[in-house]
Amino acid sequence: MSPRQTLKVASAQYPIDQPATLDAWRDKIARWVADGAATGAEVLVFPEYAAIEQAAALGEAVYRDLAATLDAVAELEGARVQLHQELAAKHGVHILVGSGPSRKGPGRYTNAAQLVTPKGNVGVQEKLVMTPFEVDWGISASHEMRVFDTSLGLIGINICYDSEFPLLARAMAEAGAELLLVPSCTERVSGYHRVRTGSRARALENQIAAVVSPTVGDALWSPAVDHNSGSAGIYVPSEHTVSDTGILAQGELNAAQWVAADIDLGRLRHLRNSGEMRNYVDWLNQPGAAKLADKVEVVTLA
Repeated sequence: MSPRQTLKVASAQYPIDQPATLDAWRDKIARWVADGAATGAEVLVFPEYAAIEQAAALGEAVYRDLAATLDAVAELEGARVQLHQELAAKHGVHILVGSGPSRKGPGRYTNAAQLVTPKGNVGVQEKLVMTPFEVDWGISASHEMRVFDTSLGLIGINICYDSEFPLLARAMAEAGAELLLVPSCTERVSGYHRVRTGSRARALENQIAAVVSPTVGDALWSPAVDHNSGSAGIYVPSEHTVSDTGILAQGELNAAQWVAADIDLGRLRHLRNSGEMRNYVDWLNQPGAAKLADKVEVVTLA
């Protein structure tokens, strides 16, 4: 199969609400997926810790208690992914499910995001670098980097803080990733800008596209996701013929909305050998730089 030349993606600026029931939560997700698919996008990206919203439907004893929230939301992981599989098949789209705790043992969790395809295949990337608040929560870091080989091309995932560490995205790019999905959850505008800066840098260094999806709005009922600030963005290197600014699309700060853009993958590939700058190839000219592709598992989802 010849590589895709163009790809439309949509990124959710997703509000953390307080659904009264799990059925209400499912209805909300179905609406959001339908609206995202209506943009014409083939990839829909939901943010980090969007799954925590489910705790609101389980009663105050759960949603007011962090440990109970993590336990209950982890218990719902399978059903949550299944819902997105059904919606991906219905709308013919790939979906990055909003991440959430994934149980690894009694009281042990990772922060896992699932990429589901219209055929029902599922790939999982767990967060690699923990923030201080995740350490306090007892969330464990993963050590497994993956790239997902889909019918749309090879896709990598950096969950929020991971986007601020260049070797992670570099390893995924060397393994073939041309699209980097960055689900995020940041309390303050300063945190949003860190993820935005990191994602734009990863796009520049590797001459790929990066897609940031944030949680937005206040959810004062939750000790986990009480404040959320951010803006969705779709970023590429700032180069002639691709984008003068490196910004293909940018949402309104803290608004609930989809942000969509067409990505010219063919032009991004061309940059690596014929661009104004050739950051991807010249990476190895840095003193101490090494090849990293062998650190990444390529998982077939096509």
